[in-house]
Amino acid sequence: MRIALLEDDPDQVALLQQWLHHADHGCHVFGTGEQLLRSLARDTFDLLMIDWELPGLSGIDVVMRVRERLDRHVPILFVTARDAETDIVQALQAGADDYMTKPVRQMEMLARIHALQRRSEADEGMEYMPPYRFVRASHSVAHDGQVTQLTAKEYELAEFLFRNTGKLLSRGHILESVWGQRADLNTRTVDTHVSLIRQKLDIVAHNGWQISAIYRHGYRLERTEQRVASN
Repeated sequence: MRIALLEDDPDQVALLQQWLHHADHGCHVFGTGEQLLRSLARDTFDLLMIDWELPGLSGIDVVMRVRERLDRHVPILFVTARDAETDIVQALQAGADDYMTKPVRQMEMLARIHALQRRSEADEGMEYMPPYRFVRASHSVAHDGQVTQLTAKEYELAEFLFRNTGKLLSRGHILESVWGQRADLNTRTVDTHVSLIRQKLDIVAHNGWQISAIYRHGYRLERTEQRVASN
């Protein structure tokens, strides 16, 4: 997962980064709520981990602004030293999906992240997304009686986009998720591969789907509800 960590304690940051990287999660650190909110205006993440006590905006304020401003639901895990029942209730009512108190335990944290990941899966049965049927074993996609062979990266990208139908995905998010969290590649790689799968799979409105390029952000795959019935 691509995770945004909002935490201003350097020791805590170092520990959580180590745990997340060891579990093959990408971790992007922000020291203030303002920094995270600016990033969310142009970038995307699979999960937000947010501390409560921060310089400037509090974690609660950040959660409320995220829920008000984003047109997509991003899971939020609160990680804080505040453990009163009223604090937990306030955080959950503000829009957090889960709540952990410090000191954080490694295995519990990773298990909670995994649970949030399962909950936010776009469609666990996405092997068939009419008119497309994905065949992972052969990196191919069947549609309208034809089978299109894709390269491994083209297939991973197509599957990733369909699993995140309706979500705005930044180029950085796509690069990390498909090419690896530390991929040293130009974002033009994403543009080229999106163009290729759009052409190869004929992802156009009359097939019920479209890929929109969002200026300075990334891409969004959406249903168009314009699927034309075959004669």
